[in-house]
Amino acid sequence: MKGITVLGSTGSIGVNTLDVILRHPDKYHVKALTANTNVGTLLEQCIKHEPEYAVMVNEEAASKLEKELKNKSSSITVLSGVDGLLKVAELDDVDYVMAAIVGAAGLLPTLGAAKAGKRVLLANKEALVMSGKLFMDTVEENNAELLPIDSEHNAIFQCMPTDFGKNVEALGVKKVLLTASGGPFRTTPLNELSSMTPDQACAHPNWVMGRKISVDSATMMNKGLEIIEACWLFHVQADFIQVVIHPQSVIHSLVEYNDGSVLAQLGNPDMRTPIAYGMAWPERIDAGVERLDLFDIAQLDFLAPDEQRFPCLRLAREAMQQGGTSSAILNAANEIAVNQFLEKQIQFTDIARVIEAVLENVTQHEADSLDIILDDDKLAREYALTFIKGLAA
Repeated sequence: MKGITVLGSTGSIGVNTLDVILRHPDKYHVKALTANTNVGTLLEQCIKHEPEYAVMVNEEAASKLEKELKNKSSSITVLSGVDGLLKVAELDDVDYVMAAIVGAAGLLPTLGAAKAGKRVLLANKEALVMSGKLFMDTVEENNAELLPIDSEHNAIFQCMPTDFGKNVEALGVKKVLLTASGGPFRTTPLNELSSMTPDQACAHPNWVMGRKISVDSATMMNKGLEIIEACWLFHVQADFIQVVIHPQSVIHSLVEYNDGSVLAQLGNPDMRTPIAYGMAWPERIDAGVERLDLFDIAQLDFLAPDEQRFPCLRLAREAMQQGGTSSAILNAANEIAVNQFLEKQIQFTDIARVIEAVLENVTQHEADSLDIILDDDKLAREYALTFIKGLAA
């Protein structure tokens, strides 16, 4: 039986992971659950799954959770902060770590899981976006396993040659086709984008996701970050990856080969499919997902993305091509801009403006160490907030 730590268990990925685990009690056991401040949901999860550890990043929330668990005569050990996250990511009896903490906050525990030689089920794309080579080197040096959980990268993984290694072109791979739904504003007139509200941006047509990643989908920064992640996962350059808007979200991504073959992975838009694949690989298990009915779908559409509508795609490619800490700077600026948009401090179209300004004004460095990466992340956040104040003035 495999022991699993779920980092970010109260988010959509975490909830779906626990659903898959419950379907296979003979194969998997929850060792630890973590959340930021959502005491109520984590308490319910602890009662249902009985982990050995529960971690709240927020210390006040951890104290509240500990009190609630004691009232229910639970023996679960409650930890707090980044140290708590690191501990449960590195436990000896943990085999798999689901890395589902949103944003830069997930970097340290995800990197810790890799250092501990775990199977890292990577749903936190920011870990690779921020630390790229450092992260991949850590995986290799510690004989960890890295399996992508994002539906697109999981699809690419399934369509790649077995044991594809670091030179996919030598195995006949010509191109990676990364699909995108286009989000809720795919057809919105350009002159109306500035007035779009957070609720409108979070109303994704196909997927049920958290608010931050929903806004990223609306700006297509989510796809930009996925380009960067795919470069590291599959050892290719940014120009090797083509983004294809596919509104139905049925084909999750494709791999083109030099003999003219194009392999695609299809399925209903349900994150339990890639989660189950990552947990059971190289086997397959039931994920509770509704079967795909091609006759019901009937039509599949494919469109080229408009970078005037989605400037974040261009910014992400440029950051990847610049190298060093540019991707970490991009990610930090985006997190601040999205948060400010959700707080109604800036307009939707200001998100890309903030990111571009930060990339132009914060100096990137070689990403040789975690300290350098985190320093530039901090500088980017500070500049982003300063720039946003200027917008409001």
